[in-house]
Amino acid sequence: MTPTFGLIIVGDEILSGKRADKHLAKVIELLSARGLSLAYADYVGDDPDRITATLQRAFASGDVVFSCGGIGATPDDHTRQCAARALGQELVLHPAAEALIRERMQDVAREQGVAYEPDRADNVHRLNMGVFPSGARIIPNPYNKIPGFSCDGSRAGGAVHFVPGFPVMAWPMIEWVLDQHYAASFNRAPQTEHSVIVFGAMEAALTPLMERIEKTHPGVRVFSLPSVDHPQYGRHIELGVKGPAQSVPAAWWDLHQALHEIGADCGPELVRNL
Repeated sequence: MTPTFGLIIVGDEILSGKRADKHLAKVIELLSARGLSLAYADYVGDDPDRITATLQRAFASGDVVFSCGGIGATPDDHTRQCAARALGQELVLHPAAEALIRERMQDVAREQGVAYEPDRADNVHRLNMGVFPSGARIIPNPYNKIPGFSCDGSRAGGAVHFVPGFPVMAWPMIEWVLDQHYAASFNRAPQTEHSVIVFGAMEAALTPLMERIEKTHPGVRVFSLPSVDHPQYGRHIELGVKGPAQSVPAAWWDLHQALHEIGADCGPELVRNL
């Protein structure tokens, strides 16, 4: 079966508006390019109890979840610790992560033209970025070598993959996880949506039609996106169907014919592969 994919975005800076989230749109893009889709997204601030509760749900879901942010080693980074709490696991220094972090510290020392001092307090502290829940697997970071990590959930096939909040690091790491672990699910269930602009329509008047289409075509979902002040179309509804590529054409034909029969004022059609 194709996994269900979720996303967790951690950080007070997102919820306060100091930074705009970029992960949601990019993860949707990365999944869509592989014939996959995002089922849900959760935003949570830097509150350890809330992060732990969110991760407990993720680990118990059986879903594949990407968690962005909070895996650093400053006082406001809680995600690694919360992951361990959610799993009931101890935190341990991952040996491969330690090696990569030490390699990064040596790289920085060379770039700065100074000696590498492994026992210096700040360098010892940096090793905390490789302290993960016991049994975690690392996710390589092509930007600066500081890895993320993956932990399996309590249900078969489920896992949470932890990456930094920085897009320049997070996005290639998410791609790596998808390509390394979920390639067998790529493009297995192509999804399509077909819609039309209906001018001056009211959702209440179209609801019985929408309900009939969903009942007649199992597996296909009907959607309506109303707008009251669109600069080009004015007041309208984008009405359509989406679902498995092989099922959408029949549902679309049924919907289109019904709109014609009731004399709906229809405009442009839109087709999108999901």
